[in-house]
Amino acid sequence: MPQIKIAVLGSGKGSNFRAILSAIMSGHLPVRPVLAVSDVPGAGILTLADNLGIPTMVIREEKYRTRLSEDVESALVGELRAANVDLIVLAGYMRLVKSPLLDAFPRRIINIHPSLLPRFPGFEAWKQALEAKATTTGCTVHFVDSGIDTGEIIAQSEVPIYPGDTPETLHARIQEAEHQLYPEVLARFAKPGVF
Repeated sequence: MPQIKIAVLGSGKGSNFRAILSAIMSGHLPVRPVLAVSDVPGAGILTLADNLGIPTMVIREEKYRTRLSEDVESALVGELRAANVDLIVLAGYMRLVKSPLLDAFPRRIINIHPSLLPRFPGFEAWKQALEAKATTTGCTVHFVDSGIDTGEIIAQSEVPIYPGDTPETLHARIQEAEHQLYPEVLARFAKPGVF
């Protein structure tokens, strides 16, 4: 069965990328990472990819902190097209995706967010949940659109909030749920005929 080709974009340690790679290596996820991209030189996602011989790319953006300038994002589109990417997987990518990328890959960019959207979009959602005194939160995989965590929801996983939870304990439990949910969702995209 032909494998779909994914590019993974991330800015951090790469824990979701590690979970995806683990599912691939265990034979449960028939996808092939063909490019790992980060806007942070030395990010964990790049190290993970290097160790497995997956090509990497570092985005250099001098103008903006929360998004890419149009020329930089257009160059990224060129690299993704050159790699024949079927699906773009955001895994801790901390920049907004804008029109060059959205237009080039409509409904082919997905993200995982650490809350049950539409509640608690944006930065440090687990802290938002604690501050709101919510009793549950979780994680959401969604299509990426031009808003902040506003794209169509694909799947969610609920995580309870316990009395005495700290931001660290809650975030760790949400990440465990993310590491289960993201590979499960990717497996749906890997089914024949999706692309």
